[in-house]
Amino acid sequence: MQIPDRLATRRVVAVDVHAEGEPGRVVVDAGIEFPAGTMLEKMRWLETHHDTHRQVMLREPRGYPALCTNLIVESDHPDADAGFIVMEQTEYPPMSGSNTICVVTALLEMGLVEMVEPVTELTLEAPAGLIRVRASCSGGKVTRVTFRNVAAFVSALDVAVDVPTLGEVRVDLAWGGMFYVIADADELGVDLDSTNGAEITRVSEMIRVATLAQHPVHHPLDETLSGPTISQLSGRPHRSDATRRNAVTVATGTLDWDRPDTWTGALDRCPCGTGTSAAMAVRHARGLLRVDEPFVHEGPLGTIFEGRIVEETELGGRAAVIPEIGGQGWITGIGEYVVDPTDPFPAGYTIGDLWP
Repeated sequence: MQIPDRLATRRVVAVDVHAEGEPGRVVVDAGIEFPAGTMLEKMRWLETHHDTHRQVMLREPRGYPALCTNLIVESDHPDADAGFIVMEQTEYPPMSGSNTICVVTALLEMGLVEMVEPVTELTLEAPAGLIRVRASCSGGKVTRVTFRNVAAFVSALDVAVDVPTLGEVRVDLAWGGMFYVIADADELGVDLDSTNGAEITRVSEMIRVATLAQHPVHHPLDETLSGPTISQLSGRPHRSDATRRNAVTVATGTLDWDRPDTWTGALDRCPCGTGTSAAMAVRHARGLLRVDEPFVHEGPLGTIFEGRIVEETELGGRAAVIPEIGGQGWITGIGEYVVDPTDPFPAGYTIGDLWP
């Protein structure tokens, strides 16, 4: 099939993948020439000069609220096999676990990085830093992706936040590659089943926005990395082999401060890798999780990420841990996306039935 010349000027080739339920579109060719620099510098350059690429991929008619997109970018780091930039509806996260799994699955199964069976080892550069990856492979399929994340740490424990309509809520603030605010779902009376997604996202966004206003946090090595930008509710597991069950809510739009009852976001479909890292840092700080002790995190669909802390470390004067996370991804589609120069919605759109 020949693509018409008028459509070829803005052509994007992507592989759709999901990691334990969470969709992560992997863009392998976007026709963008990046300046030299670290992946964090490339991410900021993209945000400043080509943010419409994120909008085109994530908004309707090509995207939807729960979708994440990853852009494969050549890395300038001598130790990296490839680089990637994560794009979500309202931000560019420095790191994402489910998206790392999606990226590795696409790179290896599509032959962009050579697959070695039974185990392929590679290093990716994310904006948050280098990510060491071990991928189990069989018959051309990636059957498991285990990655060593950037250092995770706790910013604060048991912080009191005044949340509209909920009253005082006790939360923890932690970094797992993004800044999370974590609250106890059982104390809030919120069921973490996927069928309760609307209530989970409503409560979670109310807690996140209130925490951001009252207790903002910053990364000790880079003040521009701030938050919390994402929220997590934690509760008792449903599976007998899980340690905890969680539900992460990703922000999807600008919120109306005068109408907190309308606040909402998109429920992460998987147990969330950076969220699992932040949760393990919190449990370690409370003395509930030892180095090398298994931590099995169950998501709202009942899928799991297997985590463990491989070592204790220090980051900018803070006690920190190095988490390792494992899960699997599956390719669901391969496509070419275009923007017609006569399209009245070249950057896509959002509609109030699904978007805040």
